[in-house]
Amino acid sequence: MDEHNWLVERFEIERPQLQAIAYRMLGSLPEAEDAVQESWLHLIRADRSSIKNPGAWLTRTVSRICLDMLRTRKVRSEQPLEASAPEFITTEAGGIDPEEEAELADSIGLALLVVLDRLSPAERLAFVLHDLFAIPFDEIALMLERSETATRQLASRARRRVRGEPTASDVDFIRSREVVSAFLAASREGSFDALLSVLDPDVMIRTDSVAVSRGAAKEISGAQAVARAFKRLLERTQFAQLVLVDGAVGIVIADPVDPRGWFLFLLRLTIRDGKIITIDMVADPARLHQLRLTVLPD
Repeated sequence: MDEHNWLVERFEIERPQLQAIAYRMLGSLPEAEDAVQESWLHLIRADRSSIKNPGAWLTRTVSRICLDMLRTRKVRSEQPLEASAPEFITTEAGGIDPEEEAELADSIGLALLVVLDRLSPAERLAFVLHDLFAIPFDEIALMLERSETATRQLASRARRRVRGEPTASDVDFIRSREVVSAFLAASREGSFDALLSVLDPDVMIRTDSVAVSRGAAKEISGAQAVARAFKRLLERTQFAQLVLVDGAVGIVIADPVDPRGWFLFLLRLTIRDGKIITIDMVADPARLHQLRLTVLPD
């Protein structure tokens, strides 16, 4: 077997693990696939004489790629890089016992969607690699270019966020999700009164030019008018799904007949005091392509 075929075979063996790491790091399947593909490009360009363990090398490489993507995402969102990560003055023996690990594994599905998206890139990498994939802290420290003690502390704080009391932002997220879920359920059921109960009296729908070209009104204001509009919309499409949109809860409305599963609209909702105050309807493919969407269970 020539070297190229051996590399391809070895990479395919490692691909499921790389995909799992990248997905848990990034929370987006398309981005995870991009990261894995980039790790392959790094591999074929690398000096392979220095690679003693291809599996470990690829894990480090895809992790660094994901870390760079997370940091780029933070900068693009105009959030201070690792602003919530102050220096630690205490040390931790490190690790959690097997029973605690089992409890953490049981809860990680929701945590990945709700909590991990709110961690700094370094916290997320330390937590995912160590607690979910059992990669030693000394290896993770090299990826982060930090001391092993600091890396343990990053994972510890992320672990507390996952298992401990929710922060104010986590509580806001949960409440917003409840409101959006109630809105979607009422729209599906055609319950006018239930729709009105989650809409602010002065709620407004704003649509982009592509949505207008597809027949949507440019602007609709008032709870009753908005409720009627969404009752009609869900009666026509019958396919809508909660999604995580750049850390906030939204709704995707798609065409169930189209085999490509194209979106009709993405709804970005603004919520205040338990009521929806604005709904932005996005249909422009260029804007949709820039957004990071993760499907949420109803």
